[in-house]
Amino acid sequence: MTSNLISSLDLSQRLNKAPALSSRQMNWNGILVEQCNDSSSSFEMELPALADHWLNLHLGHPAPLIQRRDDRLHESAIQKGDTILVPAGQPSYWHRHEGDSCAPLHICLKPELIAQVAETSNLNSDRIDLINCFSKHDLQLHNIAMLLLAELRSGGIMGQLYAESLTQVLVIHLLRHYSTLTQPITFEGRNLTRTQLQRAIDYIHAHLDRDLSLTELASVINISPTYFASLFKQAMGISPHQYVIQQRVEQAKLMLKKTDLAIADIALQVGFSSQSHLTQQFKRLTGMTPKQVR
Repeated sequence: MTSNLISSLDLSQRLNKAPALSSRQMNWNGILVEQCNDSSSSFEMELPALADHWLNLHLGHPAPLIQRRDDRLHESAIQKGDTILVPAGQPSYWHRHEGDSCAPLHICLKPELIAQVAETSNLNSDRIDLINCFSKHDLQLHNIAMLLLAELRSGGIMGQLYAESLTQVLVIHLLRHYSTLTQPITFEGRNLTRTQLQRAIDYIHAHLDRDLSLTELASVINISPTYFASLFKQAMGISPHQYVIQQRVEQAKLMLKKTDLAIADIALQVGFSSQSHLTQQFKRLTGMTPKQVR
Protein backbone atom coordinates (compact mmCIF):
# COMPACT_ATOMS: atom_id res chain seq x y z
CA MET A 1 0.00 0.00 0.00
CA THR A 2 1.36 3.44 -0.91
CA SER A 3 1.33 6.40 1.44
CA ASN A 4 -1.23 8.39 -0.58
CA LEU A 5 -4.07 6.01 0.33
CA ILE A 6 -6.56 7.49 2.77
CA SER A 7 -7.68 5.81 5.98
CA SER A 8 -11.19 5.01 7.20
CA LEU A 9 -10.92 8.02 9.53
CA ASP A 10 -10.14 10.27 6.55
CA LEU A 11 -13.13 8.74 4.79
CA SER A 12 -15.51 9.88 7.53
CA GLN A 13 -14.05 13.37 7.36
CA ARG A 14 -14.27 13.56 3.57
CA LEU A 15 -17.88 12.40 3.64
CA ASN A 16 -18.34 15.42 5.92
CA LYS A 17 -20.64 13.50 8.21
CA ALA A 18 -19.85 12.68 11.79
CA PRO A 19 -21.11 9.12 12.34
CA ALA A 20 -24.12 8.71 14.57
CA LEU A 21 -22.72 5.34 15.63
CA SER A 22 -19.19 3.96 15.35
CA SER A 23 -17.36 0.81 16.40
CA ARG A 24 -14.10 2.79 16.55
CA GLN A 25 -13.97 2.69 20.36
CA MET A 26 -14.89 -1.01 20.47
CA ASN A 27 -11.61 -2.01 18.79
CA TRP A 28 -13.15 -4.69 16.61
CA ASN A 29 -10.33 -6.54 14.90
CA GLY A 30 -9.81 -5.49 11.27
CA ILE A 31 -13.25 -3.96 10.76
CA LEU A 32 -14.84 -0.56 11.30
CA VAL A 33 -18.63 -0.21 11.25
CA GLU A 34 -20.24 3.24 11.22
CA GLN A 35 -23.73 4.56 10.60
CA CYS A 36 -24.03 8.13 9.39
CA ASN A 37 -26.58 10.65 10.58
CA ASP A 38 -29.69 11.12 8.46
CA SER A 39 -29.02 13.38 5.50
CA SER A 40 -31.07 14.51 2.54
CA SER A 41 -28.52 16.93 1.08
CA SER A 42 -26.96 16.54 -2.34
CA PHE A 43 -23.23 15.99 -2.69
CA GLU A 44 -20.49 15.59 -5.24
CA MET A 45 -17.09 14.29 -4.26
CA GLU A 46 -13.94 12.71 -5.57
CA LEU A 47 -12.51 10.15 -3.15
CA PRO A 48 -8.84 9.16 -3.38
CA ALA A 49 -7.99 5.49 -3.14
CA LEU A 50 -8.76 4.00 0.27
CA ALA A 51 -6.41 1.90 2.37
CA ASP A 52 -9.36 -0.32 3.34
CA HIS A 53 -12.11 -2.08 1.44
CA TRP A 54 -15.26 0.05 1.74
CA LEU A 55 -18.79 -1.35 1.87
CA ASN A 56 -21.69 1.10 1.77
CA LEU A 57 -25.17 -0.22 2.57
CA HIS A 58 -28.09 2.03 1.66
CA LEU A 59 -30.76 2.01 4.37
CA GLY A 60 -33.06 4.78 3.16
CA HIS A 61 -35.60 5.35 0.42
CA PRO A 62 -34.65 4.84 -3.26
CA ALA A 63 -32.22 7.55 -4.35
CA PRO A 64 -30.45 8.34 -7.64
CA LEU A 65 -26.68 8.00 -7.37
CA ILE A 66 -23.92 8.45 -9.93
CA GLN A 67 -20.54 6.74 -9.76
CA ARG A 68 -17.61 7.27 -12.13
CA ARG A 69 -15.53 4.18 -12.75
CA ASP A 70 -13.09 3.40 -15.57
CA ASP A 71 -13.73 6.89 -17.00
CA ARG A 72 -17.44 6.15 -17.38
CA LEU A 73 -20.42 7.36 -15.39
CA HIS A 74 -22.74 4.74 -13.93
CA GLU A 75 -26.12 5.91 -12.67
CA SER A 76 -28.56 3.87 -10.64
CA ALA A 77 -31.53 4.29 -8.32
CA ILE A 78 -30.11 2.86 -5.10
CA GLN A 79 -32.74 0.82 -3.27
CA LYS A 80 -32.96 0.09 0.43
CA GLY A 81 -30.57 -2.77 1.19
CA ASP A 82 -28.43 -2.25 -1.92
CA THR A 83 -24.68 -2.60 -1.55
CA ILE A 84 -21.78 -0.60 -2.93
CA LEU A 85 -18.29 -2.08 -2.66
CA VAL A 86 -15.16 -0.07 -3.40
CA PRO A 87 -12.00 -2.21 -3.07
CA ALA A 88 -8.91 -0.81 -1.37
CA GLY A 89 -6.62 1.10 -3.70
CA GLN A 90 -9.37 2.29 -6.05
CA PRO A 91 -10.30 5.99 -6.27
CA SER A 92 -13.96 6.84 -6.80
CA TYR A 93 -16.29 9.69 -7.73
CA TRP A 94 -19.83 10.14 -6.40
CA HIS A 95 -22.71 12.47 -7.17
CA ARG A 96 -26.10 12.43 -5.47
CA HIS A 97 -28.96 14.84 -5.96
CA GLU A 98 -30.92 16.04 -2.97
CA GLY A 99 -33.55 13.53 -1.97
CA ASP A 100 -35.14 11.66 0.90
CA SER A 101 -33.11 11.33 4.08
CA CYS A 102 -30.97 8.26 4.60
CA ALA A 103 -28.53 6.98 7.20
CA PRO A 104 -26.11 4.74 5.27
CA LEU A 105 -24.06 2.04 6.93
CA HIS A 106 -20.33 2.09 6.19
CA ILE A 107 -18.14 -0.96 6.74
CA CYS A 108 -14.36 -0.72 6.27
CA LEU A 109 -12.33 -3.93 6.15
CA LYS A 110 -8.57 -4.28 6.40
CA PRO A 111 -7.06 -6.01 3.33
CA GLU A 112 -5.05 -8.18 5.75
CA LEU A 113 -8.29 -9.90 6.79
CA ILE A 114 -9.06 -10.86 3.20
CA ALA A 115 -5.52 -12.17 2.74
CA GLN A 116 -5.69 -14.15 5.98
CA VAL A 117 -8.88 -15.97 5.01
CA ALA A 118 -7.55 -16.64 1.51
CA GLU A 119 -4.28 -18.08 2.81
CA THR A 120 -6.14 -20.24 5.33
CA SER A 121 -7.87 -21.86 2.35
CA ASN A 122 -4.50 -22.41 0.61
CA LEU A 123 -5.30 -19.67 -1.91
CA ASN A 124 -2.73 -17.24 -3.25
CA SER A 125 -3.90 -13.93 -1.80
CA ASP A 126 -1.63 -12.01 -4.20
CA ARG A 127 -3.80 -13.22 -7.08
CA ILE A 128 -7.16 -12.44 -5.50
CA ASP A 129 -8.77 -9.02 -5.76
CA LEU A 130 -12.15 -7.78 -4.62
CA ILE A 131 -14.32 -6.41 -7.42
CA ASN A 132 -16.01 -3.03 -7.54
CA CYS A 133 -19.75 -3.41 -7.05
CA PHE A 134 -22.31 -0.67 -7.61
CA SER A 135 -25.89 -1.06 -6.46
CA LYS A 136 -26.33 -4.80 -5.98
CA HIS A 137 -29.08 -6.31 -3.85
CA ASP A 138 -27.61 -9.20 -1.88
CA LEU A 139 -29.90 -10.51 0.86
CA GLN A 140 -27.22 -12.57 2.60
CA LEU A 141 -24.77 -9.67 2.68
CA HIS A 142 -27.56 -7.39 3.92
CA ASN A 143 -28.37 -9.81 6.76
CA ILE A 144 -24.72 -9.97 7.88
CA ALA A 145 -24.51 -6.18 7.80
CA MET A 146 -27.72 -5.86 9.83
CA LEU A 147 -26.31 -8.18 12.50
CA LEU A 148 -23.20 -5.98 12.70
CA LEU A 149 -25.41 -2.88 12.90
CA ALA A 150 -27.49 -4.43 15.68
CA GLU A 151 -24.31 -5.21 17.62
CA LEU A 152 -23.10 -1.65 17.03
CA ARG A 153 -26.39 -0.22 18.31
CA SER A 154 -26.20 -2.42 21.41
CA GLY A 155 -22.81 -0.99 22.29
CA GLY A 156 -21.10 -4.32 21.62
CA ILE A 157 -23.17 -6.29 24.12
CA MET A 158 -22.30 -9.70 22.60
CA GLY A 159 -18.54 -9.10 22.81
CA GLN A 160 -15.44 -9.41 20.66
CA LEU A 161 -15.96 -13.08 19.82
CA TYR A 162 -19.35 -12.39 18.25
CA ALA A 163 -18.12 -9.37 16.27
CA GLU A 164 -15.08 -11.26 14.98
CA SER A 165 -17.23 -14.25 14.02
CA LEU A 166 -19.55 -12.02 11.98
CA THR A 167 -16.50 -10.41 10.37
CA GLN A 168 -15.18 -13.82 9.30
CA VAL A 169 -18.56 -14.68 7.75
CA LEU A 170 -18.56 -11.34 5.92
CA VAL A 171 -15.05 -11.80 4.55
CA ILE A 172 -15.78 -15.34 3.31
CA HIS A 173 -18.95 -14.07 1.61
CA LEU A 174 -17.04 -11.28 -0.13
CA LEU A 175 -14.38 -13.70 -1.34
CA ARG A 176 -17.00 -16.07 -2.70
CA HIS A 177 -19.17 -13.49 -4.45
CA TYR A 178 -17.20 -10.25 -4.93
CA SER A 179 -13.72 -11.30 -5.93
CA THR A 180 -11.63 -12.71 -8.76
CA LEU A 181 -11.51 -16.04 -6.90
CA THR A 182 -12.35 -18.92 -9.24
CA GLN A 183 -12.03 -21.89 -6.88
CA PRO A 184 -14.26 -22.70 -3.92
CA ILE A 185 -13.29 -21.80 -0.36
CA THR A 186 -13.17 -24.99 1.64
CA PHE A 187 -11.76 -26.24 4.93
CA GLU A 188 -12.42 -29.90 4.14
CA GLY A 189 -9.79 -32.45 5.03
CA ARG A 190 -8.71 -30.55 8.12
CA ASN A 191 -9.64 -31.25 11.72
CA LEU A 192 -8.68 -30.11 15.19
CA THR A 193 -6.81 -32.81 17.05
CA ARG A 194 -8.36 -34.02 20.29
CA THR A 195 -5.58 -32.24 22.18
CA GLN A 196 -6.15 -28.95 20.34
CA LEU A 197 -9.90 -29.10 20.92
CA GLN A 198 -9.51 -29.86 24.62
CA ARG A 199 -6.96 -27.09 25.05
CA ALA A 200 -9.34 -24.59 23.47
CA ILE A 201 -12.27 -25.80 25.60
CA ASP A 202 -10.19 -25.66 28.79
CA TYR A 203 -9.11 -22.12 27.95
CA ILE A 204 -12.72 -21.03 27.39
CA HIS A 205 -13.82 -22.50 30.73
CA ALA A 206 -10.90 -20.88 32.55
CA HIS A 207 -11.64 -17.44 31.09
CA LEU A 208 -15.43 -17.29 30.82
CA ASP A 209 -15.45 -13.96 32.66
CA ARG A 210 -13.32 -12.31 29.94
CA ASP A 211 -14.36 -10.68 26.68
CA LEU A 212 -12.89 -13.52 24.64
CA SER A 213 -11.95 -12.97 21.01
CA LEU A 214 -11.60 -15.33 18.08
CA THR A 215 -8.00 -14.25 17.65
CA GLU A 216 -7.23 -15.03 21.29
CA LEU A 217 -8.80 -18.50 21.18
CA ALA A 218 -7.06 -19.36 17.91
CA SER A 219 -3.69 -18.31 19.34
CA VAL A 220 -4.10 -20.83 22.18
CA ILE A 221 -3.61 -23.65 19.69
CA ASN A 222 -1.52 -21.60 17.25
CA ILE A 223 -3.81 -21.57 14.20
CA SER A 224 -5.50 -18.76 12.28
CA PRO A 225 -8.85 -17.36 13.48
CA THR A 226 -10.52 -18.49 10.25
CA TYR A 227 -9.29 -22.06 10.70
CA PHE A 228 -10.33 -22.03 14.33
CA ALA A 229 -13.88 -20.78 13.71
CA SER A 230 -14.50 -23.35 10.99
CA LEU A 231 -12.80 -26.35 12.60
CA PHE A 232 -14.27 -25.71 16.06
CA LYS A 233 -17.78 -25.68 14.60
CA GLN A 234 -16.97 -28.81 12.63
CA ALA A 235 -15.85 -30.58 15.83
CA MET A 236 -18.50 -29.27 18.24
CA GLY A 237 -21.49 -28.69 15.99
CA ILE A 238 -21.80 -25.05 17.10
CA SER A 239 -19.70 -21.93 16.58
CA PRO A 240 -17.15 -20.77 19.19
CA HIS A 241 -19.40 -17.85 20.08
CA GLN A 242 -22.45 -20.10 20.59
CA TYR A 243 -20.38 -22.50 22.69
CA VAL A 244 -19.12 -19.70 24.94
CA ILE A 245 -22.66 -18.38 25.48
CA GLN A 246 -23.85 -21.92 26.24
CA GLN A 247 -21.10 -22.44 28.83
CA ARG A 248 -21.75 -19.07 30.45
CA VAL A 249 -25.41 -19.97 30.87
CA GLU A 250 -24.50 -23.37 32.34
CA GLN A 251 -22.08 -21.76 34.80
CA ALA A 252 -24.69 -19.17 35.75
CA LYS A 253 -27.24 -21.96 36.34
CA LEU A 254 -24.86 -23.67 38.80
CA MET A 255 -24.14 -20.44 40.63
CA LEU A 256 -27.83 -19.59 40.88
CA LYS A 257 -28.50 -22.92 42.57
CA LYS A 258 -25.43 -23.09 44.80
CA THR A 259 -24.75 -19.48 45.84
CA ASP A 260 -26.63 -16.50 47.20
CA LEU A 261 -24.85 -14.04 44.92
CA ALA A 262 -26.99 -11.38 43.28
CA ILE A 263 -27.98 -12.23 39.71
CA ALA A 264 -26.21 -9.09 38.46
CA ASP A 265 -22.96 -10.26 40.12
CA ILE A 266 -23.33 -13.75 38.64
CA ALA A 267 -23.85 -12.23 35.20
CA LEU A 268 -20.54 -10.37 35.40
CA GLN A 269 -18.65 -13.33 36.88
CA VAL A 270 -19.60 -15.63 34.00
CA GLY A 271 -18.82 -13.05 31.32
CA PHE A 272 -22.13 -11.39 30.46
CA SER A 273 -22.11 -7.62 30.11
CA SER A 274 -25.16 -7.13 32.35
CA GLN A 275 -27.99 -8.89 34.16
CA SER A 276 -30.33 -8.19 31.24
CA HIS A 277 -27.85 -9.81 28.83
CA LEU A 278 -27.69 -12.90 31.05
CA THR A 279 -31.49 -13.03 31.31
CA GLN A 280 -31.90 -12.75 27.54
CA GLN A 281 -29.48 -15.59 26.75
CA PHE A 282 -30.56 -17.69 29.74
CA LYS A 283 -34.21 -17.63 28.67
CA ARG A 284 -33.29 -18.31 25.05
CA LEU A 285 -31.36 -21.47 25.98
CA THR A 286 -33.35 -22.78 28.95
CA GLY A 287 -36.84 -21.38 28.47
CA MET A 288 -36.67 -19.89 31.98
CA THR A 289 -35.36 -16.71 33.57
CA PRO A 290 -32.56 -16.76 36.16
CA LYS A 291 -35.07 -15.80 38.86
CA GLN A 292 -37.23 -18.82 38.02
CA VAL A 293 -34.26 -21.16 38.36
CA ARG A 294 -33.29 -19.69 41.71
